[in-house]
Amino acid sequence: MNLSSTAAAKPSCSEILAYTAFFSELTPQQLDQVSRLVRFEEYPQDSCIYSLGEPAADFYVLVDGMVRFTIGLGNRQAHAGQILKRGEVFGWAALVESAQKRIATALCITPCTVLAINGDQLLILMDQDHSLGYRIMKQLNLLITSNLTAFASG
Repeated sequence: MNLSSTAAAKPSCSEILAYTAFFSELTPQQLDQVSRLVRFEEYPQDSCIYSLGEPAADFYVLVDGMVRFTIGLGNRQAHAGQILKRGEVFGWAALVESAQKRIATALCITPCTVLAINGDQLLILMDQDHSLGYRIMKQLNLLITSNLTAFASG
């Protein structure tokens, strides 16, 4: 499935979520529940979706465009950044209850469309549906581990 679309063939939030590796293990009912928490946001090229140190409120799915994701340490940014493409997720600090602030910067390399999911609302949903919560936490563990491994290896 192609995430970019014309107005006549725009995929639903559930379809977009199902296409991402992060949400692919959820049932259709769980995808529908998560999709109710979603809002579409658009960003122009060179705009910042969030910066190091900002409050970590939303978790994102990149629907269209490219984002440079750069993890920081203290007040420093890594020199290299990971380039995120269509279907990838970022902003995982919003799903870590103890993380109040962003530990990275997400900058649009091209114009971007994202699905923004409120982290607090998703955490409540995960607590209400433990199967959904387990599946998301399993994916979150893989995401954090891969991000930190990439950061450590330079």
